[in-house]
Parts: sequence; structure tokens; C-alpha cells
Amino acid sequence: MFPYKTSIQFDRKSNQALYLQLSNQIIQLIKNQTLGANTKLPGSRTLAEQLNVHRKTIVACYDELLLQGWVESIPKKGTFVLSNLPVLKQHKLSDFGDVNLKKNSGFSFYKNSDLPEKPVKRDEDFMYLNDGISDGRLTPIDEIARTYRRISAKKSVFKHLSYGSVYGNDTLREVLVSYLNTTRGLNINKDNVLLTRGSQMGIWLSSQLLLKKDDIIVVGNTNYESADCTFLYQQAKLETVLVDENGIVTDEIEKLCKKQQIKAVYVTTHHHHPTTVTLSAKRRIHLLNLSKQYGFAIIEDDYDYDFNYNHAPILPLASHDTNGHVIYIGSVCKTVAPVYRIGYLIASKAFVDEAAKLRGFIDRQGDALLELTFADFIKSGDLDRHIRKVMKIYKQRRYLFCKLLKDEIGDFFQFEIPIGGMAVWVKLHPEYSWFTIAEVAKKYKLEIGNWQRYDRAKSSHNCIRIGFAAYNENEIYELINRLKKTIIEIKN
Repeated sequence: MFPYKTSIQFDRKSNQALYLQLSNQIIQLIKNQTLGANTKLPGSRTLAEQLNVHRKTIVACYDELLLQGWVESIPKKGTFVLSNLPVLKQHKLSDFGDVNLKKNSGFSFYKNSDLPEKPVKRDEDFMYLNDGISDGRLTPIDEIARTYRRISAKKSVFKHLSYGSVYGNDTLREVLVSYLNTTRGLNINKDNVLLTRGSQMGIWLSSQLLLKKDDIIVVGNTNYESADCTFLYQQAKLETVLVDENGIVTDEIEKLCKKQQIKAVYVTTHHHHPTTVTLSAKRRIHLLNLSKQYGFAIIEDDYDYDFNYNHAPILPLASHDTNGHVIYIGSVCKTVAPVYRIGYLIASKAFVDEAAKLRGFIDRQGDALLELTFADFIKSGDLDRHIRKVMKIYKQRRYLFCKLLKDEIGDFFQFEIPIGGMAVWVKLHPEYSWFTIAEVAKKYKLEIGNWQRYDRAKSSHNCIRIGFAAYNENEIYELINRLKKTIIEIKN
């Protein structure tokens, strides 16, 4: 007779009903063959007495086991473990093991070395370099929360809680049409707008529709790593061209076009990622003319349009495109906070329609309530007020960061003060290596991160991109101090 009394344990403080606790434990006993096929279970009264529970608990447990197909009830004989139940073949977990801790799959799957790991574990004592992100502490969370609550309280909100359009919420699309036409000089309507979960989704959708194996896409010899990885995942061929102080060199693109068919060019025209340089007016016109002449698409990633400290923002390529060659991608993630995954893809209606169909298979729709919240946030002027506020703060942080970098350790670094954005492109003295700095910096609880991602073209430029916007004044002092200690140790 199996010792049910000592083997079954109840947690009477748990929210889970006792009959479910019991049925789950019996199922486990069946799975590990402690209770084998055809084993007769005790009668409901007998088991209830042994476990000190009400008979109805046992009856409900047996009904659950019957419903799930673990046992069978034979009239006038009792309840038995199913006779034809297959034996579950599995490795025995260690005494301290848990099913959630298994590391290796029991099946094969495809891996891709082009996709980098994105570590999430962080030590609070460490400072981590970033490549230019906003300061979440400046997020207007109260205003956004109030707007969200107000929208959620409307009687009409229920129509937004079911499945909606794969294009995104119509209200936000209409607001974006007005906002982008006014601020970026676009000439679009709602049919040209697809809402996305940030810029990365826009890049991915574009790559899926534009690129097949061995198709050629042109990028800068320094470029946004995630974009490169997205294109390589499509098995496209990346042709890299020089990026100088005036942006991507369009003369080199023209030379490539004369030799082979180009499907697309990816550019960050406003503040090139990672070097922060702006694409000159001459090259902008040249690139647009090339796209018309050779029939390739331009993926324009305008990731930080709003942050300019010395002059008004420069209008994007999309504002000058009259031939339907530019796919314009942006988001509010950088401007407000990365957690708000709201972006947009602007293109011809034909391209947007196809991208919307594809988007529906990986993400049926966006968060309609959040999209309505940001429609109100933009339309009310709250977004513009937020931009003006953080612009002043980020400009001060840029000044302090660059001043300390030059005054404290300027002998080891070369850089230009960026005219916009949230990061500085820093070149290390050729006598030193970022590999060494990254190793030594850990002693001073400074994490440099994957510095190699800035040199996929193996040009040995010895540069990395360091963000300044996410650090307050005290943190900037501490960051430079830790970097200085690192440099001094390496020098000595």
C-alpha cells in the first residue's frame, strides 16, 4: 500500500485549491512511475481519512484526473491509473534541480552567429557605458499616466480592447501625419503610416520585404550594429562605404551602382550612428538622385531627430523624396523613454500595406491604449514641452562630459563635440587598446561593453561611442573619474 499520508503535502495558505494540489501531486507520482499503470487508487473515504481532508476534495481530485486522462474509473471496482499510459522517458533531475533551470534543449534548432547577445544582468555597483540613450528619470511619467487613466476611464474605451488594425491605432496615425508633416516637412497621409514597436521593428520589416539571400545593401563602414545584424540575418550582402565628416560617401555608392545591382542603402542621415556626423546637403541630393537612377530603396533611420543643440533640426531625406524611394523610420522611444515601444514606418502606400500584412504575423497589433495616450501626448503639446525641457538638460550634460573628458584625460582621446544627439564618438590614442581598457576598467567597476561592435568592417579606427545623456552631473564626474583611473593604471 503506497504511503499517501506521508507522501502528499498540502499548503493550506496557498491560493490553489486542495483538490488541485492533490491531483498535481498524484500526476507527478504517475509520471515518475511511483504509481504504475493499473495501480488502484484508494477509495475516496479511505484517502480522505488518511489525508485529513473532506471526501469531496478527493472526489473532485479524481474527477480532475479523469478529465485529464490520467486515470480510469471502472464501475464496482474503483479508480485505476490508466492501463495504456505510455512511460515518460526523461532524464532524472538533480535533487536541487528544477524544470526551469534546464539549459539544453532536447531538440535541434537554428542559431545565427550574426545576432549578438544582449546581456540584461547588471551589478548596481558598476557604471555601464551606453551608446546614447535618454535618462529615464526625466520621463514625464505623471503626465503620461494621467492621460492613460483618463483614456481608460472613457465609456468608449471598450472598442479599443479587442483586435484592431495591423496598421496601428488610427488616431495616433492621424496625429503623426499632422506632426511629421509640420515638424519634418513630410507630405504624407494616413495611408503612408504604419505604427511599429520602435525603430527596430521598422528596420526588420523593411529588410524582410527588400532583401533575399545575396541581395546587396549598402551601409557605412561604421554603422548601427542592430541594423547590420538584421540585414545579415536575411543573408544579404553588406557593402560598406566610407563615412567621413560629411556623412556616408555617396560617390562610393555611385561606383558600386555602376558595377552591381543595389537593393537598398541604409543611412542615419541626421546624426550618423555611431559617429554622430550629419549627412551634407550635397550628398543628400546625390543619394536621392542615385536612388531614382538605379531604383534602390533608402532606409532612413532618423533615430534622434529632436536633439539638436546648435541649430534647428535638418529635414530628413523623406521630406525631399518625390519618387517613393525613401522608407522613413523613427520612434518616440529615444525621445521619451525606451520602455514606450511606439515607432513608425513611413513609405509609399504599397510598401506600407505589405509591411502591415507581415507585421500582423509577428505582432498582431500594438497597444491601442498606449497609442491613444501618445496621440493625446503629442497633440496636446506635451511631447514638444518635454523635448524642450530635456534638450536644455542634455545640452548641459554634453558640455560637462566633453569638458571633463578633455581636461582630465584629453591626452588619450580625440573627439569632436557633437552638434546633436546623446553620444560622443571617441577615438583612443593609437598606443592603447579598448580591449585593455575594457579589462582594466572592471577593477574600477566600469563596464565598457562590446566595443568591437563599432568596427564590424575591421577598419581599426580605435573608436567607440559613449552616451552622456543618461548620466546626471554627479554621475558624469564619477564616470570620468573611473575612466581616468583606468587610463592611469594602463599608462603606468
